[in-house]
Amino acid sequence: MQVSVESSEGLERKMTVELPVEQVNEAVEKRLKEIARTVKLDGFRPGKVPMSVVRKRFTGQVRDEVFGDLIQSTYFQALSQEKLQPAGEPKIEPLEKDPKEGVGYIATFEVMPEVAIKDMSGAVIKKAVAEVSDADLDGMIEKLRQQRTTWNEVEREAQDGDQVTISFKGFIDGEAFDGGSADSVPLVLGSGSMIEGFEAGLVGAKAEESKTLELKFPEDYRVETLAGKDTTFEVEVGKVAEPVLPEVDEEFIKVFGVTEGGVDAFKAEIRGNMERELEEKIHSGVKQQAMDALLEVNSFDVPQALITQEAQALQQQAKANIAQSGQPSQIELPINLFEDQAKRRVQLGLLIAEIIEQNKIEIDADRVRAKVEQFAQSYEQPQEVIDYYYSDKKNLAAVENVVLEDQVVDWVIEQAKVEEQSSTFEEIMNPQQSTPEEASE
Repeated sequence: MQVSVESSEGLERKMTVELPVEQVNEAVEKRLKEIARTVKLDGFRPGKVPMSVVRKRFTGQVRDEVFGDLIQSTYFQALSQEKLQPAGEPKIEPLEKDPKEGVGYIATFEVMPEVAIKDMSGAVIKKAVAEVSDADLDGMIEKLRQQRTTWNEVEREAQDGDQVTISFKGFIDGEAFDGGSADSVPLVLGSGSMIEGFEAGLVGAKAEESKTLELKFPEDYRVETLAGKDTTFEVEVGKVAEPVLPEVDEEFIKVFGVTEGGVDAFKAEIRGNMERELEEKIHSGVKQQAMDALLEVNSFDVPQALITQEAQALQQQAKANIAQSGQPSQIELPINLFEDQAKRRVQLGLLIAEIIEQNKIEIDADRVRAKVEQFAQSYEQPQEVIDYYYSDKKNLAAVENVVLEDQVVDWVIEQAKVEEQSSTFEEIMNPQQSTPEEASE
């Protein structure tokens, strides 16, 4: 067997494999003899067909079969001989040559890239430092109260924060339009649920009062036929109700499963949950930066075959998520929507694998246990969740992968420069609500 390899663009390789005619003929002859022992032809008893007849009848078919088998067997031998590690399936093309000289083929494929981890000491990772303050705790409890708001009907004029029950009908150029009417709809003024001006136009209205609102749909409104159109809404206000927040008492805290220790125990549990969420958010931000730094410092080509394979997996996952949400399953998701994310995932996977191998990183069983217990804390029966993960290695594998990634992040942090930045709970948990000045700091 003669093997030669030609490097094409990027990671593509063209491997030419030529097999001597003796090897081919030997394999063909062996196969013909096997056929002769069992073949049934008219006029001959089974196993008694002359070899001359078998050769004349089956040589062409057998030669094609043998060629296919030889490709299967010699392809991996050739890869081993040339020390090549392919990524994905090869494209096989037969060589055009005289059968008397043997057979051959060209296998075109991509090879796995050489991944060498470069010096990470120049990378900078910014780690937020914050704590849960008393004000943060009070703010969270206030949100929990608001989530359990009840409404008390009033006779005064409506104001921001009130809930009005309305019936309305919308018109464009004097004609009612589809989807522009509703009856007995509760609406919280100031919630931003309706188009601009609708809720503001109802401030000051009383129960049983009618209002006419002259408004305009936004230019980017989701319904194209309405976008940018002037509209008139005729609104009937049925009821006006003011919000009533529950007191933080024994009855309130029972809703959150706190049956002992009173309000102090409730606050301690809420604070503990907030601290865990804060820690996880900070860790997530550091992990993101560590992975970004890995990619920035260690740039290398990625086989398109692996990108396509990962993109297809992401595409299927997205389709499954859409189906689970009850959306139409016929939605088309072009594969190119997932290619950038797929490339990142493939690159990070190769880098992480190399770091693990180079540094002989092994899964920390204690950290796996801690991670499982952390997951379990959000369930009513934590022990059942822990038992679920440890009842089957497949269940535990997902957690082990997360922990292994965290151990790689620890390695990156040890190599890089970490800068601590003072922050607040609110800035970390709700960064989109920070001011431009805060975001630029």
